[in-house]
Amino acid sequence: MAFALSDMHLESSAFEAHDAIPSRYTGEGDDVSPALSWRDAPEGTKGYAVICHDPDAPLVQHGSYGFVHWLLYNLPGSTTSLAEGTSDGTSGKNDFGKIGYGGPMPPEGHGVHHYYFWVLALDKPTDLPEGLGLEELLKQLEPHLLGMNRLIGTYRRG
Repeated sequence: MAFALSDMHLESSAFEAHDAIPSRYTGEGDDVSPALSWRDAPEGTKGYAVICHDPDAPLVQHGSYGFVHWLLYNLPGSTTSLAEGTSDGTSGKNDFGKIGYGGPMPPEGHGVHHYYFWVLALDKPTDLPEGLGLEELLKQLEPHLLGMNRLIGTYRRG
């Protein structure tokens, strides 16, 4: 993923940065996406995408590492928040092989994993089809990336 860290600020009412993600938002709980909100997007932002990725997962595929839990795109530039369990935007395919959000569920005994919730600010709105994987999504978004930032939460199974 191209790296264009910006002054955008991403937060959640569900957990603080670097704190544990409540089980409600995990595969051991209700498996719903947490509420997210952001501010201070780069000038000229006309669209957004959201990605949740676990770089601690012991999975290597397509020349990348980690596990993709959520791909959400086609969010208009007027969007500055997502409600818990949102149905906004268009969902991509996560590494569970499903469309939409799949919460944290690290292998048992694998310790604490870090979950990176990224918001990507884009210079144009998108109208991409449902079900894109991370590689194809980034191929479409990277030429339009103005800036991005992340919120990191943690989870340990059990």
